[in-house]
Amino acid sequence: MRSWNRAAAFVLAAALPFGCAGRATLDITLDEGGEPSVPPIDTGPPSAAARANKLDLLLVVDNSRNLDAAQGLLVETLPYLLDRLTRPACVNGFGTVVSETASLEEPCPIGVRDFAPVRDIHIGVISTSIGGHGADVCSPASPSFDPTANDRARLLTRAASGGAVPTWENKGFLAWDPGEELSPPGDADLGALGAKLAEVVGGAGTKGCGYEAQLESIYRFLVDPEPYLDITLEGNKAVPSGVDDVLLQQREDFLRPDSLVAVLLLTDEDDCSTRDGGQYFAVNQALGTDGKPFRMPRGRSVCAATPNDPCCVSCGQSTPPGCLEAELDPACNTPVEGIEDPLNLRCFEQKRRYGIDFLYPTSRYVDGFTRDVVPNRGGELVKNPLFANGRPRELVFFAGILGVPWQDIAVDPKSLATGVRPATEIDWSLLVGDPETGELPADPLMVPSIDPRDGVHPITGIPVAPPSATSALANSINGHERTIQGRDDLQYACIFPLRVPKVCTGQPDCECAGVDAPTNPICQAPDGSYGTTQRFARAVPATRPLAVMKELGTQAVVASICADKVSSPMQPTFGYKPAVDALLRSIRRRLEPDGG
Repeated sequence: MRSWNRAAAFVLAAALPFGCAGRATLDITLDEGGEPSVPPIDTGPPSAAARANKLDLLLVVDNSRNLDAAQGLLVETLPYLLDRLTRPACVNGFGTVVSETASLEEPCPIGVRDFAPVRDIHIGVISTSIGGHGADVCSPASPSFDPTANDRARLLTRAASGGAVPTWENKGFLAWDPGEELSPPGDADLGALGAKLAEVVGGAGTKGCGYEAQLESIYRFLVDPEPYLDITLEGNKAVPSGVDDVLLQQREDFLRPDSLVAVLLLTDEDDCSTRDGGQYFAVNQALGTDGKPFRMPRGRSVCAATPNDPCCVSCGQSTPPGCLEAELDPACNTPVEGIEDPLNLRCFEQKRRYGIDFLYPTSRYVDGFTRDVVPNRGGELVKNPLFANGRPRELVFFAGILGVPWQDIAVDPKSLATGVRPATEIDWSLLVGDPETGELPADPLMVPSIDPRDGVHPITGIPVAPPSATSALANSINGHERTIQGRDDLQYACIFPLRVPKVCTGQPDCECAGVDAPTNPICQAPDGSYGTTQRFARAVPATRPLAVMKELGTQAVVASICADKVSSPMQPTFGYKPAVDALLRSIRRRLEPDGG
């Protein structure tokens, strides 16, 4: 094992003129550097024989505001997922569904059973809320704090209808056990299992942390060797302490060494997994030490055009050799106005705006899904709990229902009925571009931006519609661009209709109650007028989860949160059925074959 030596600390000095007179400041000391470099490990060629007859399914539910529609569609899709796992369809030699039967006892009229019915399933649910990483936001220090803002990446058991959902042996997860082989037996009634799962997913709620840590929540539950119990400020530094033994016990109970592990993430936002420790928490901080709004210092002038330049650092950092001194840099001598630094966009383009990347690198999560060793809290490389008992990486899958147009990932961009492409067949230049060179995604709708974008969708040929569009679906994928007056949100990657419109009057957290509603397509009526009734749900580009999935290749499954159909669960592409189908096509060769 080798250790990770942290680089020298640097300071964002409060004395520099970052804001207007009287503005609150916060002395910040950050530990510079990134994750320890995990050396390549020769795991040999993929194991064609790696199969499992057990499934450990982890649902990761974004529980921030306005996720009620997507959560509802997921709940209505879960019976389809459970049915397909326990009553596999009949497929041809290409894995295409060609027929179904009313029961397992009936032989396939055409084709063969896709795989043996899965009779041993653990199902757990966690949320994307793990607190403010030491900041006041999403912590008890916030006057608007809700306990669901920090679920600690532990398994959820709260019920949508109130109280707690009974779980197997009170271990926090559900167990499908029709053969009653567990002691005590798990659920043998699929309807009862589905009802309990729906209660847990619905119980995630929509009052969680707005700084969604989708990737870190997954990592903490499945991988982190030493998930911390608490994180407190000591001398203006966030210090993780203790070990969350509750989470470790849940992980040990949930994960079997010989199971197939599938993670299914539902989110409409990009990932905001802030680094823990030092003063990385500052990017989530709302108030300074004097109780006034805290503003993040700017990045140096060079950051605006070339964030990867060695001279791109914070105006509060010491000047790197050969770079313009902060005192001479125009950016460092321009006050930061509130509209330039809204709390809601603190995770957007951090290096360009602040000269610092406060988020964990996505390589941390790629390693977590693929490597035998990962760093512990002290930087030493230790066994990855996900693979500690010999589980091959071919039995680990990461599926995401994300902010991405389904037209970018569908086999046929004109119809989702043909399904979505495997991750290895997706044109990743459409979705993520090339982060190394700064090349933007080829699909303009996947470019994260506050300002309206333009261009033409490269697959469908549909032009990006301006904010002045008179129809909510001037662009059938994302409606149209909008004028974001508060500059505190991003343009949409896609939108989808609500089954029942939501009246936002008197609900300040509802998206059509804000100042940007007059150009927001999700607030636009069929006659082209705008109001306080929300008619669509939306998603922004899921840049970071997609970057992880691109690297995972065959272990990844990409689906869109913008549902094609929302009227009836009987529709073939209703809700997130396409995501379920894509996940099953990916894992089918790793489940025991019928009769195996």
